Amino acid sequence: MALGILDTVGLAATLVFAIPVAVYGVEQLASGETLFGVALLAVAAAMVLVPRYVTTPDDIPGKAAEKAVGTAVKSPEKSEKNEQRENQD
Repeated sequence: MALGILDTVGLAATLVFAIPVAVYGVEQLASGETLFGVALLAVAAAMVLVPRYVTTPDDIPGKAAEKAVGTAVKSPEKSEKNEQRENQD
């Protein structure tokens, strides 16, 4: 799935905070603190994955608008194909 400009900037901002947490988790794993290191790696992964795959209250109006526009406005490709079929008949 391709990311838009705002999604890319948001991901970069998230990575600014998630990468140091992950690095510290790896350091804790290397020093023998297994539980704390794994927990930090899980937190870093959640920081990146949760905003990407979980619908938040901020996403609901955008998804509703996309659905409404998708039903009201047809893409030019679909309407051209329909016109060609009607002309052939």
